Amino acid sequence: MVKVVKGLPAEWGMCSRTVSLDYRPLILSYWKNTIAVGLEHRDIIIFNTITGSQTAVLSGHTDQVTSLVFSSDGASLVSGSFDRTVKLWDVQTGGVVKTFSGHSSWVFSVSISADHTRIASGSDDYTIHLWDIQTGECHHVINQQNCVYDVWFFPTDPQYLLFKSGGKIQQWDINGHKIPPTYDSSVVAFSPDGTQFALCNGAVVTVHNSDSRAIVAEFHTAGGFVYCCCFSPDGRLIAVAASSTVYIWDITNSNPHLVETFIGHTDDITSLAFSSPSSLISASEDITIKFWQIGTLSTDPVKTDLKSTSLTSVIIMFITLLAKDGIVISSDSDGVVRIWDISTGICKASFQTPAKCSGYRDFQLIDGRLIIVWHADEKIHIWDPEKGELLQTVDVPGDELEDLRISGDGSIMFCLYYRHIQAWSMQTGEVMGRVEIEYVDFQRFLTVDGTRAWIHYPGSEYQGWDFGTQGSSPVQLPNNMLPDRFHLTDTMLWDTNLFRVKDVVTGKVVFQLPERFTNPSVVQFDGCYLAASYNSREVLILDFSHVFPQ
Repeated sequence: MVKVVKGLPAEWGMCSRTVSLDYRPLILSYWKNTIAVGLEHRDIIIFNTITGSQTAVLSGHTDQVTSLVFSSDGASLVSGSFDRTVKLWDVQTGGVVKTFSGHSSWVFSVSISADHTRIASGSDDYTIHLWDIQTGECHHVINQQNCVYDVWFFPTDPQYLLFKSGGKIQQWDINGHKIPPTYDSSVVAFSPDGTQFALCNGAVVTVHNSDSRAIVAEFHTAGGFVYCCCFSPDGRLIAVAASSTVYIWDITNSNPHLVETFIGHTDDITSLAFSSPSSLISASEDITIKFWQIGTLSTDPVKTDLKSTSLTSVIIMFITLLAKDGIVISSDSDGVVRIWDISTGICKASFQTPAKCSGYRDFQLIDGRLIIVWHADEKIHIWDPEKGELLQTVDVPGDELEDLRISGDGSIMFCLYYRHIQAWSMQTGEVMGRVEIEYVDFQRFLTVDGTRAWIHYPGSEYQGWDFGTQGSSPVQLPNNMLPDRFHLTDTMLWDTNLFRVKDVVTGKVVFQLPERFTNPSVVQFDGCYLAASYNSREVLILDFSHVFPQ
């Protein structure tokens, strides 16, 4: 799996589109390719979720719109407003079909029954009104001791309601009979098939079976108090919003896990809606709506020799970032190499190599052909995957090897050891130069550009040398000779495993990886793109080109 981030690093996640509005969006409702947005300005805006374009404005309320819900067939839209009314809209024409009047104060929430016969509305007047859609009359009022902020019909049985009043979630039937139990919760969401519902109490989210009411899953959000939540159309995921951040959880079993974190809004999120199993829409008090993509899972058939391939899980051991060629190359402990497209996150190719359980590896595209090198048995092995054959071996000492890189033209091979850097000619295998370096007790990385090589001390500095031509002494490079954008550097805080990117000139941290991605196993960073791999066999690609635009 590959995650690709474009744009400003602060906008974590795959935000494919941002729509700016003139007024705060308070509520979202989605049906197929249509999204309705209720505004504090009293209008309802209809968007096409594919194009992001506005297709209609529904005007009729005289105060802000607080609640919206599409009917199950998408033909009708129900809205509630601070103007004390509930309206039923014809989505195709944009006209008001009926206006339901009877509340004596603000309407906070509306719901439409699955059989399209009733509308329920919760109000600041301490009541729930049940309206007959056909006649427009209120046929029952359920009185409470507090404001009714949210109300929901059970999707599988329109005879029952859930609603929030007095800080509790209560269950009633439409005849006004209370049904135990009562829940401590602030937010409720139903799965699309109605078989489950989620309750959010502070930072705790519990998923219940709708029939038995038993808890089938539970998780805690790192962001604190949950403002809103919703299920994906296939019921596999739950999106929850805490402050300005969205968290996506997989709830397919009793041990839910966080699969995505969306950072990009600058103010509290007011509403969420899935538009597909892998697409989410969020509305925020920052007066924007954002469209998010939830991950990119590549279909990646890898041909391996099953007789010699261990059935245990493998991990990515090395990655090479070739931004100029638009790819990242990963190699796992079974010797399987995958080539990832930076712009799409899709695996373009995969193949088996002999580099199983070997030491350090590197890759280069030379004249359009991929060359692989790896260290094993005191030798550097140079392999051509197109021919499927070994091109050359070079005898090199293997003790204390920390990193291995080859130049972009494939002419020089650089090895980083604990106390020195050494360069070899790829053609002759002869030593081109050696420099002594100070030993430090943490990992360092090599970055190469032609005959020049830089050693990268995470969070500290770069040191570089030009190894020139064969037989010459390497010349140390001044700091102003760093490649473009090398004033950005990555740093791992080893005491907390937090992974940060900072400007080495100002010392300012410009980005920190979200919690799930704080502990990469391998990292490459060229000052523009960052590629990191994880023991979960994921590769993460971040684009920092907008941080210091040229």
